[in-house]
Amino acid sequence: MKRALLVIDVQNEYFTGALPITHPAKHFDNILSTMDTARQAGIPTVVVQHHFAGESVGMFERGSHQWQIHPEVAQRPCDLHIEKSLPGSFTGTPLEDWLRRNGIEIVTIAGYMTHMCCDTTARQAVHRGFKSEFLSDATGTLDLANSAGQVKAEELHRSILVAQQMLLSEVLDSATWKDRVQTSS
Repeated sequence: MKRALLVIDVQNEYFTGALPITHPAKHFDNILSTMDTARQAGIPTVVVQHHFAGESVGMFERGSHQWQIHPEVAQRPCDLHIEKSLPGSFTGTPLEDWLRRNGIEIVTIAGYMTHMCCDTTARQAVHRGFKSEFLSDATGTLDLANSAGQVKAEELHRSILVAQQMLLSEVLDSATWKDRVQTSS
């Protein structure tokens, strides 16, 4: 089965902006090495970039430094770059058409944030008939607090992974994924 790696929203906002990713350890290193493995194995890579449309919310403003793809991701080759304005990478983008034109059956999810754009994209993929692989250590999140309560990054991350594994995605770490794709290429 042919797969594509989706690298979701690895933008400066998550490094030097309002939403610093804190969990799991080495999330960024794992994203970069996953991208390198995908390239070596001939797996197409899609880089997804988020922006907020309409009113400015002070984050992910198109053209700002925080909106830009992290330089270490930007310097790596990709086969498709898409922009989105909602959490799901399929909504209002050419992603589904591109995947189908290229015979992709499996999407591998890496990037930020585990509980928002990664989770939404994996769910959208499954709803469209794709299989989903969710990389547990190449996705990341942060502590959250709002009027609904608060949750630590580790608990939030684990909860999403457990929910994904239940009916949606195969959850695996990046080392297991790398072994899989290197063996099959």
